[in-house]
Amino acid sequence: MNHILLPTLLAAVALLTATARADTPSFALDVVPILSKAGCNTGGCHGALAGKGGFRLSLFGYDPQADHLAISREALGRRVDTADPGSSLLLTKPTMAVAHKGGLRLDASGPDYALLAAWISAGCPGPLPDEKTLVGIDVTPPEITLQKDATARLAVTARYSDGSSRDVTRWARFASTDESVATVDPSAPAEMTGTVTAIGHGAGAVTAWFSSRIGVARIVAPFPNDIPAATFAAAPRANVIDTLVLAQLEQLHLEPSPPCDDATFIRRAFLDTIGRLPTPEEVRAFLADASPGKHERLVDLLLARPEFVDYWSYKWSDILLVTGSKLRPQAVDAYYRWIRDRVAANVPWDQFARDVVTASGSSLDNGATNFFAVHQDPETMAENTSQAFLGLSIGCAKCHNHPLEKWTNDQYYAFANLFSRVRAKGWGGDSRGGDGQRTLFVEDAGELLQPRTGKPQPPAPLDAQPLPLGATGDRREALAAWLTAPDNPYFTRAIVNRVWANFFAVGLVEPIDDLRASNPASNEPLMAALCAHTVEHRYDLKSLMRLILTSQTYRRSSTPLPGNADDRRWFARAYPRRLMAEVLSDAIADVTGVRETFSELALNDGSTEKVTSYAEGTRALQLHDSAVKNPFLKVFGRNARDITCECERSNQPSLVQVLNLANGSTINDKLAAKESRVTQLLATDPSPEKIVDEAWISCLSRRPTDAERKTLVDLLATVPPEEKRAAVEDLWWSLMTSREFLFRH
Repeated sequence: MNHILLPTLLAAVALLTATARADTPSFALDVVPILSKAGCNTGGCHGALAGKGGFRLSLFGYDPQADHLAISREALGRRVDTADPGSSLLLTKPTMAVAHKGGLRLDASGPDYALLAAWISAGCPGPLPDEKTLVGIDVTPPEITLQKDATARLAVTARYSDGSSRDVTRWARFASTDESVATVDPSAPAEMTGTVTAIGHGAGAVTAWFSSRIGVARIVAPFPNDIPAATFAAAPRANVIDTLVLAQLEQLHLEPSPPCDDATFIRRAFLDTIGRLPTPEEVRAFLADASPGKHERLVDLLLARPEFVDYWSYKWSDILLVTGSKLRPQAVDAYYRWIRDRVAANVPWDQFARDVVTASGSSLDNGATNFFAVHQDPETMAENTSQAFLGLSIGCAKCHNHPLEKWTNDQYYAFANLFSRVRAKGWGGDSRGGDGQRTLFVEDAGELLQPRTGKPQPPAPLDAQPLPLGATGDRREALAAWLTAPDNPYFTRAIVNRVWANFFAVGLVEPIDDLRASNPASNEPLMAALCAHTVEHRYDLKSLMRLILTSQTYRRSSTPLPGNADDRRWFARAYPRRLMAEVLSDAIADVTGVRETFSELALNDGSTEKVTSYAEGTRALQLHDSAVKNPFLKVFGRNARDITCECERSNQPSLVQVLNLANGSTINDKLAAKESRVTQLLATDPSPEKIVDEAWISCLSRRPTDAERKTLVDLLATVPPEEKRAAVEDLWWSLMTSREFLFRH
């Protein structure tokens, strides 16, 4: 017998007795977690698609049956030796007793080695059909406050289907959601596993992964600011948003910024709510209004404006992929009209989602059916439904258990099987012709096979009970009921986060549509309160928007204070954001008085097609189709609507953008046009004072400061008459290429 075996078995017996476990270790409950913690079944090791060195395991242990066969039966069973466990390759390789390209993965004197040896000695028993299963994990403490450089240790407890539980900290994998706030050493010895070190300031989280289950602990590392409690007590509060944001700011020692001025507020509210600048007349009227409640009245007016429908129809069209690159023009128009009609009627979001998910009939008569023309196989339908309405990317679970989330491979195919009976007849057309007419219907039979088993996975929404395989009827009805149920923890969070991010430039969860369990909100109590409000108001999104717009948090200045300069996502101040491409295009058109023309579609093959459906004066936010050709929108990061992801829209600066604004035709030609606002202003023979005032209030939605006015008035007074037009155009151009114009602040 190998000299290591005797102390190994003694240690195994002691371990099993101390933890009150069964005498024989379980493959699924004991062996697989050890292999996962050691990294043996990761994508860079034996969990790779082709395995390593002829040995292949399922990624992160999602298929225990296959893993058991690979370990105990493949290669003539040479990976385990039940007569002499210490000679087993399963033990000699990771301990480096024999050469191992994966390096040292297992301590020969540790309890994990002992447990594996005990399992081998017991004859390598496989997964049992009636064995208890893991139902969840808990991380304690759920919240830790640490000063910089301080440490604390987290514990992970596994809960099982028979009501039992055990400490699995040593086998859990920990990761920090924000490495600038806290870190967890993945190579720490077993007795130090889960030790968190605060290395910065802010609020973050540490996630624990164990057997495809995720747990989260919140980490708070206050900033080194000395802010009196009276500052927070005196801060204005309008609603629950302010209460919960201020509570977190006080915990983090971040000073809340004062309210922005009225000129900033009206510009910000217009851009965020309806996607356009206020007119000079609207700005002057708002600034002159000294009556109480004027901010709330402005919010109500904006929510009722027709431009609200344009803006939010466009936003939802991004999510639902309304594009001529996938649909013919008639289908695009039907799809867009369907969305717009529901925004105009303020249809509750749960009803909106339900109508999309269960849509059937003609793609021209019921535009929502085009959601299933864009996504035509069950897997894609499932993935995009999840991404659009739940903010969850489940695509990784198509081949294996999700490495960053709790979704299993079986859950993926159960979810996708809900769409297996969706069919369409009729030719929708392509670039060669066709009107986009398709009829969507649901058959009474048809299953999607789970490739791993070769059998259909019983259809089920995520985290829900499966439907009978033999049942007839539209399975999407069950999906819609689960999807929009008030107690669905994903549906409400997803829409709340999208709406919040629109108004604050940063989501409570970032990225905006990445709501996995391992990516918690920056302020979970606030997220919970907003979700409760949304459910209570029956998914009336205008109610949620009004709550946000009337909060004092929304009104905060974007100018950093010494006590909040390091704030990144806790809303001590407002965060500037460059205007999205379509809003910026419309803002330039509004300020210059010269509109863009939209007359061509860009097709997938690189060619173009004339389009006559957009009348003169159409704004960029009124376009139905992301395939409409427009160089400015493309350069400034328009969402191409190729995939359901906020990442499709870009706000990244580029040299091409700079050249477009500086030398391109977008601004310069519009200012020089005969019908431009500059032409109209100069026709009135304005004084230098009026020119400066009009330029500032038109471009920046505010009056110039005394210093700005004096400098520019004095300069314009010296300009020769023949150069006056060029000087005024240069003045407008300088304002329209400034950060103050290009950014919402």
